Amino acid sequence: MLIKVCGMRDPENVKELVEEVVPDLMGMIFYPKSSRYVKEENQMISQSKVKKVGVFVNTNIETILEMEATYGLSYIQLHGDEEFGFVKTLSERSQAGIIKVFRVEAGIEWEALQPYQPYVKYFLFDTQTKKFGGSGKKFDWSVLEEYPLEKPFLLSGGIDDKSALSLLELQKKVPKMAGVDINSKFEIEPALKDIIKIKTFVTELRSGH
Repeated sequence: MLIKVCGMRDPENVKELVEEVVPDLMGMIFYPKSSRYVKEENQMISQSKVKKVGVFVNTNIETILEMEATYGLSYIQLHGDEEFGFVKTLSERSQAGIIKVFRVEAGIEWEALQPYQPYVKYFLFDTQTKKFGGSGKKFDWSVLEEYPLEKPFLLSGGIDDKSALSLLELQKKVPKMAGVDINSKFEIEPALKDIIKIKTFVTELRSGH
């Protein structure tokens, strides 16, 4: 199961995460209204060997491409209201894989996701909030049990250090679930992660029980 740790910013915290946990993906948030906003470049993030994900909310394509080049992003996560045409155009201009987020309140209109499949690497399902993620709130994961699409997805929203068993059980039911995206439930404060808590959780998840 892929492990994405999102909302990273502090250089020493990044270093410790990479050394102690070795996540598959590390996310930085380039959304000015977020309390985890990455305001300026630092070498620790830019030179990190872990694949980096830039998280954007309704950002123009030129800015996204600039951040991709600056930080060496492997993935671009679109966490806003970006429409199909935008995603298609970005995928054609970017070297990075696209992760398109859909925020879940009650159910999911699967047909609406169908056209995106050729242009994204993963879908990501997060809880619907006014702040575009990072709420620490969980949606009803059972809506994913009938997942009908070919594209793999990541799961986010309210995942904490006691979620490993539930996540493993869900993945058995839904093999297209490729991994998880963790953030606020593993923080000491916004953008500062509790590395020990993450390491314990990741070890449990990777062990498969």
